[in-house]
Amino acid sequence: MDSLITAAARALAAGDPLGALKRVALRDDAPALALRGIAMAQLGEFVRAKELLRKATRAFGPKESVARARCIVAEAEIALASRDLSWPAKALNAARVTLQEHGDLLNAAHARYLEVRRLVLIGRLDEAEHMLADFDPTLFRPASRATHELVVAGIAMRRLRTKDARAALARAELAAGQAGIPALTAEVENASHVLNMSAARLIALGEERPLLLEEVEGLLASRALVVDACRNVVRDPSTMVSLVTRPVLFSLARALGEAWPDDVPRELLLARAFGARFIDESHRMRLRVEIGRLRKLLRPLANVTATKHGFTLVPRHAREVVVLARPVEDDNGAVLAFLADGEAWSSSALAIALGTSQRTVQRALDSLAAAGKVQSFGRARARRWITPPVPGFTTTLLLPAPLPIE
Repeated sequence: MDSLITAAARALAAGDPLGALKRVALRDDAPALALRGIAMAQLGEFVRAKELLRKATRAFGPKESVARARCIVAEAEIALASRDLSWPAKALNAARVTLQEHGDLLNAAHARYLEVRRLVLIGRLDEAEHMLADFDPTLFRPASRATHELVVAGIAMRRLRTKDARAALARAELAAGQAGIPALTAEVENASHVLNMSAARLIALGEERPLLLEEVEGLLASRALVVDACRNVVRDPSTMVSLVTRPVLFSLARALGEAWPDDVPRELLLARAFGARFIDESHRMRLRVEIGRLRKLLRPLANVTATKHGFTLVPRHAREVVVLARPVEDDNGAVLAFLADGEAWSSSALAIALGTSQRTVQRALDSLAAAGKVQSFGRARARRWITPPVPGFTTTLLLPAPLPIE
C-alpha cells in the first residue's frame, strides 16, 4: 500500500473525508476507489459512494478477498445510513466471516455492529441483544467502543431501561471523546437528547401531561392499570392483555380509561368505537356484544361494569387507571415516527421496518404528503421521503419493539 493510500485511510479514520479526497481524488485504482467511496459517504453523497464502492469491488482481484469484504461492509453502512433496509444481510455476514478468518477483527466487528443496528431499527431486539452478548468492545479502538455503546443504549431505550441507557451513553461519550471524531461525538449527543425529550403523554383524571422516557418506565413499573395507546395493550406490572388485532375493543378500553373513575355514556362509546352518528337498537346490541368481549379479555386486570348511563372500568388490583398515549397522534403515526429521525426513507424500507406491505406504506405516505407533513425527492426506486423532526419529543415509543413485561 503506497503512502497516499495510507494517508487517505488515516484521514478517513479521523473523520476527515476532504483530507482523504485530496490524496486520492484523481486515482482510479481499486484501493483509491474504495477510499473515495467511503469519503463520499461521509460527506453524505450516498449514490456516488455506492457507485465508487461497487467499482472498487469489481476492481479488486479474486485473491483480494479481504479488500472485497471491506467494500461490502462499507456499502452496507451506506445502505443503513440512507435507510435502504433491503440490502442483503447474507452478503454482509459472509463478509464479516471473511474478515474474521483473515484477522481483520476491527472491520469484522464493524460489520457485526451494522447487522445489529439494522435489527434494532426494525424492532428485532432479541436478535440484536443475542449478537451483542458475546462481544467485548474493550478490545477495540475508541470509535468502535462508542459505536457499541450507542447500540447498547438504543436497545436499552426501546426496552425502557433508562438507567442502562444513561450508563451506555456516558461510556459512549467518553469513547467518542477519545476517538476525536466530531460526527461521532454529535451522534452521541443526539442520542443523549432523547432521554430529555417527551416520549409519551399521560392522560388521567381528565388531565394530560407529557412524560419523559424515564417517567414512562416508572409508570409501567407502578401499581397503575395502564391503557397503553402506544402499543394497544392494557397492562399492570404483572399482566398484559394485547388488543393489537382488536381495534374496536381497544377504542372502548381507552375511552373507559380516560374517563376513570367515572363512567362513559353508551352514546359516547358508540361514537368512539364505531363512529356511529345515529343510535338505534342494532348499535346498542353491537355495543353489548363488544363490551362482553372486552370484559372477558380484561378479566385478569379489571371488571367492565354497567352503570345507569353507560359503563365503567373497575381495576382488580391497581390503585388507579391511566392512559399512556403517543406524544403526537396521527392515523399514520408509525410512518411519521420513522421519518422523524431526519433521515430519507424509501417506501420499501419503511415497509420492512413496519412489517407491512409497501402498498400500505405508500398510501400512508400519500396521505401525509397531501397534508403537508412529508415530502419526497427522486423518482421510481430512487424516491425518498423525509420530514423535519418534530421538536420536543422522541419517537422511541412509536417504534415496533414490544414494551417489557417484568
